[in-house]
Amino acid sequence: MTTANAAWPTRVLWALLVLIAALYAVYAQTRAFAWDEGWHLLAAQNINRGLLPYLNFVYSQTPLNAFWNAGWLRVAGDTWRTPHAVAAVMTTLAVLMIGGYVLRRFPVPDWRVPAAITAVSLFGLDVMVVEFGTIAQAYALCLFFIAGAFLATIEAVQRETLWLAGAAGLLSSAAANCSLLTAPVMPVLLLWLLICNRTGSRWAKLGAFAAGCTIPSIPLAWLFVQGPRQAIFNVLHYNLLYRQRDWKGAWSHNFGEWFAWIGSPQALTLAFLSVAGLLFVRKRSGWERAARREFYLCGWLALALLAHISTAVPTFRRYYLFAVPFLAILSCAGIYDVGSRLGSPGRPWTPVLIVCLLTGTCLTKRLIEAAGDFSWYTVERIAAKVKAVTPPNAVLFADEPVYFVMRHAPPPGLELVDSHKLSFPPPVAREVHVVPEAELDRQLKARVFDVIEISDDDTRIDDLGLAKLYAHCAEVEDYDIFWGK
Repeated sequence: MTTANAAWPTRVLWALLVLIAALYAVYAQTRAFAWDEGWHLLAAQNINRGLLPYLNFVYSQTPLNAFWNAGWLRVAGDTWRTPHAVAAVMTTLAVLMIGGYVLRRFPVPDWRVPAAITAVSLFGLDVMVVEFGTIAQAYALCLFFIAGAFLATIEAVQRETLWLAGAAGLLSSAAANCSLLTAPVMPVLLLWLLICNRTGSRWAKLGAFAAGCTIPSIPLAWLFVQGPRQAIFNVLHYNLLYRQRDWKGAWSHNFGEWFAWIGSPQALTLAFLSVAGLLFVRKRSGWERAARREFYLCGWLALALLAHISTAVPTFRRYYLFAVPFLAILSCAGIYDVGSRLGSPGRPWTPVLIVCLLTGTCLTKRLIEAAGDFSWYTVERIAAKVKAVTPPNAVLFADEPVYFVMRHAPPPGLELVDSHKLSFPPPVAREVHVVPEAELDRQLKARVFDVIEISDDDTRIDDLGLAKLYAHCAEVEDYDIFWGK
């Protein structure tokens, strides 16, 4: 093979990575949006106002992503575009790390570039990764941390140095301190590190791993020391006891989410190739034990994440994107096995091309279908009208994204709409910064708010008689705005 012929596959890989980076950058600044990211961004904005999660407002997550967003909003601009740009970069780096791992370590040298292209395509062009890895929620940062923790652990088992074990602990703990959905990554990596360690002291590496885990936990520990009851409520009780409150069909919803992959060509391809890859590595590969163990680690990580995420009530299909990097690595072994059986081990490009075309086509179809979906541009139009009728220092009732775009501080207890479904005695509600729905309705009827922005399909509009309580009403993008008592 000539030098030119040998170089073109690598150029294809780099071109695909550049294309994915450009896709993330453009999508993050145009169409990327999730309603729930509004309260994540509002939390970051409140931190920059001098407030703290748990202690001053409800934030039912571990806190690291909120502080991360707050830092970027302060440094690069208080707009949704800032965390979106950062998220696009972090997800791109995660894809790059997974692709680079396959390129360096896939056991069949002639298949390393094709396998890397497969991994990058299955991971980087995944619909859920594109849609949610480019927003202000913790998905992008967690993908970066768990990919980095995986690579650090792989290197730590074969070197005496302790800093790699410490890095693995730090990165996996950082992911859990951004989202508890990634919590299984930490114990799986630690157990694999101890079992598969090939050189150096296991116990020294255990200590380094544990030391690394403590660093990202400092913000959570600091908040816990200042308000243990509030921290426990937000991080544990809210998620374990109250997320499903007033959700009568939570379990039937979960059942639908568990099997939603059956209707997705991308998910079916990923599932088929990853299972095929795991079976091939286990029974027919003949690869060295160390190489097989790395694929087994991917399988254990994916299985632990899938099982853990499935126990959330309610769960959502976007949560499962955390398993995609590890399933993509397993799929490389699967496509090698399938390609070798259907064609020739020395001719990998046909199955790789099929996978790339399938993932790319599915993503394109989804992006076209979602072209008219709700976006931050829609929120900005709503916020512009609300701002036009809201006097300075007015008391505003609005959705979290509108508060964020207007840079208007919400009244205490209105930082998370979902928390209004919780009904506590007044002393407990004040302690955890919750306004129960009954109290909120009383305030709405009493015209405590100077301006109200509310969805026009909210039954409270008629139940509370808002049209009679306020002199003016306008509708913007299916949202009603009331003002003038």
